Amino acid sequence: MTVESRPRRRAPLADPEARAFLRKADPVLARLIDARPDFRPRAWADELPPFDAFGTLIFQVAGQQLSVASTRAIISHLQDRFGGPLPSPVELLAVDPQVLRDAGFSTRKGATLHALAERFVDGRLSDKAFAKMTDEEVEAALTEVPGIGPWSARGFLLVALDRPDVFLSGDLALRKTIQREYGFDHLPTDDELEAISDRWRPYRSLAVSYLFASEYDGLP
Repeated sequence: MTVESRPRRRAPLADPEARAFLRKADPVLARLIDARPDFRPRAWADELPPFDAFGTLIFQVAGQQLSVASTRAIISHLQDRFGGPLPSPVELLAVDPQVLRDAGFSTRKGATLHALAERFVDGRLSDKAFAKMTDEEVEAALTEVPGIGPWSARGFLLVALDRPDVFLSGDLALRKTIQREYGFDHLPTDDELEAISDRWRPYRSLAVSYLFASEYDGLP
């Protein structure tokens, strides 16, 4: 069964143990959690096709500095140019770079995808390899690639590998949400973010999901 034909599973509800831990650790999160009794942290994935590791990285590179809507449009254009599914690493290396530009990727992003594809083809990166790596090892392997920084690497940990303790410290939308929810009169500094997020270990991924939900679902 291919990744494109794999049956979709409805994203599960938030883990009760993690939810209880966060409620006790942080009164702000307690309020956000209580407002969302049926919260599914990965509900956003219901609207996307299932991606393997390379497909997820294509999606993340496409989305650098862009809105979700723009990212989905670029991914759709790329799928059209490959007849439906996203290209495999071998397929991406074989096409003219203009194909990526026509789909909406900048020259820089196209070069990043090319470098990623080379690493998947020669075996330095793979779904199996990522499964055996620690979070730190994954981040180190990905940030070796030009155009992949900590934000993209940690997003990959969260999106592709579903790691439970990821904090997207460089995400501007998350900083603004924390500013609002925690009553800062300024964008929180790195030290302030670290002090807050340390309360959430080892469930920072779920905390981030609740904070993003508070930004986008219209609830308090």
